[in-house]
Amino acid sequence: MITSRRPLPRRPLLAGLLIASAPAAVLAFAATAPAAPARSPGSTPSAAEHALLDSRELWATIDVCSPPNQLNTVGIRGSMPGDGRTSEEMYMSFHLQYLAKSKLWMDLASGASSGWVAVGAGGSPRQGGWSFGLKPVKKGKPPVTFRGVVDFQWRKGSAVLYAAAETTSAGHKSLAGADPASYSAATCVIG
Repeated sequence: MITSRRPLPRRPLLAGLLIASAPAAVLAFAATAPAAPARSPGSTPSAAEHALLDSRELWATIDVCSPPNQLNTVGIRGSMPGDGRTSEEMYMSFHLQYLAKSKLWMDLASGASSGWVAVGAGGSPRQGGWSFGLKPVKKGKPPVTFRGVVDFQWRKGSAVLYAAAETTSAGHKSLAGADPASYSAATCVIG
């Protein structure tokens, strides 16, 4: 689990790929991101923060990987635990990365982020998702491996109470949007 993450450097869009984003959840809208809460280096997380960040309900997965009815589409789904307070809101931001020749994960240059998506009140666990449509890799080019990163925020008004990030991993159950219905993977290879 990553509790804070610096953005990776932006790189030019992969040749032959074009990103077009669409929400994969009905409950979604874009929002500007307030600053993450500041915690001094080496400080201990509170019991509430520790419970949220170590929860089995905090995860990200690829739930769509170019199935026949959604060719060249990568879907990312996230899950986050509620903190039990209905007066707080939970948000997710979905990012698509590719594995570069250097074997480092790189953000795509444009269109590879959903922005912040509201997923509901903090009273109970929530899931949300986002799909990225890709232009097919040109013939003769090697396949491209993708993964997702989901940033999570628990907010009260404009204040960020807690923040976390997860990279996609396998073995999770999407409540909606997976194709096929039980699909969950850490990466997606297209091309």
